[in-house]
Amino acid sequence: MNNATVPVQKDWANATPAGLVALAVACFCFFALLSGKVQGTATILIGCWLIGGFVVQLIVGLLDLKSGNMTGGNTFLYFSAFFMLVSGAEMIVKTLCATHNIAFDSTVDGWAWLCLTLVVILWTPAFFKVPNVLTLIVLCLDFALPFVTLKDMGILDASLYVIPAYGFLVAGVLGIYLSGATIINNTYGKTVLPINLTAQK
Repeated sequence: MNNATVPVQKDWANATPAGLVALAVACFCFFALLSGKVQGTATILIGCWLIGGFVVQLIVGLLDLKSGNMTGGNTFLYFSAFFMLVSGAEMIVKTLCATHNIAFDSTVDGWAWLCLTLVVILWTPAFFKVPNVLTLIVLCLDFALPFVTLKDMGILDASLYVIPAYGFLVAGVLGIYLSGATIINNTYGKTVLPINLTAQK
């Protein structure tokens, strides 16, 4: 057989930029909701956007795990399940329940968010060895998520919701930047947009 006819096996490309875009969409939606830029009636549509993000982040997580990226793969995997799919589905379910006057106790969400918040904080040191734009994204989530936990537990006053909103906004902006920098730098084979904001020795 002529070797020229044998298809060349190529590795999968890095899908992390797509996962960062999904994260940014979620962060922007949470910012809009918590800051009052959109009304509470927008939650059913936000739920749709988050479920879209679930699809993207699930694929990214599996590809990261396949390539041996344990930290990124596991992070995208549980982000896709809980931050995206569960949050999105819950927003739709809660809207439908409210529409049909079906009672539910949403404080259980606070306990689930408490678990997720502790995991994100505990895993944060693993992100000190990655490009520091990504480190900043994780630190922004470390700042915002405790407020979400307290909000869902019914402890946080509604007037304070705007505080975590800006943590999500900064994380979203950084996610957009890092996704763009990764794509552009890979395309040109050199650093066009820096992904480390401190000088490298």
